[in-house]
Amino acid sequence: MNTLIKCIILDDELPGLAYLKLLCEQIEELDIVKVYNDPVAFLNEYQTLDFDLCILDINMPGINGLQIANLLTNKYLVFTTAYKEYAVEAYDLDVIDYIVKPIKKERLLQAIAKVKSRFVKENAVKDFFQFNTNKGKTLLFFDQLFYIRTSEVDARDKVASFYDGSTVVLKNVSFNKLLGILPSSQFVRINKKEVVAFKAVQLFSYDEITLNVSSENGKPITLSIGEAYREAFVQKLKS
Repeated sequence: MNTLIKCIILDDELPGLAYLKLLCEQIEELDIVKVYNDPVAFLNEYQTLDFDLCILDINMPGINGLQIANLLTNKYLVFTTAYKEYAVEAYDLDVIDYIVKPIKKERLLQAIAKVKSRFVKENAVKDFFQFNTNKGKTLLFFDQLFYIRTSEVDARDKVASFYDGSTVVLKNVSFNKLLGILPSSQFVRINKKEVVAFKAVQLFSYDEITLNVSSENGKPITLSIGEAYREAFVQKLKS
């Protein structure tokens, strides 16, 4: 299993951000996906980014780190701050660690060790998940799944397609939650309404994917790559 942890760093203070990035680049378990000094810019993009961990400051202008953490479902969180009084509220959010500034490398390494421990445990072996579907509780095996799209009947639901030609409707589940459950090394979101399995991708161009699965008319299935998701798709291919 690949144990490289994909990381986003968010801090509005540029000197502190640069220093934290430098420290993180020295930690072999981390893959730095992107750094932000503007929480609004991060919020505009985070749904299109492929990452496991967010290391973020709490006290930022406009929207603070605690508010952002509430939006980051199924992500590992490590807070950095100069204010110790935030600690209790931070841990209420199931934050893995809370580092008081100024940040020392040894303390950061301790936090990343905690993240890695959870990451390895939660990503080991498991190859299925239980979902509420239109057919009741269903075990969805990841190796049998090649495609998930938003339902045309109810956008809160998602339609999962399997290699054997069957489909099932996943009830009231967001793509953010799905991507937190699906193995990130096996699945990728390609636009606002679709997720595909990497092993189903036969060909791809700048804005289109051809799957190695045929539609009902016998022709290969082709899907569009959304502009906002293209970079994450390409980066995943390289990983």
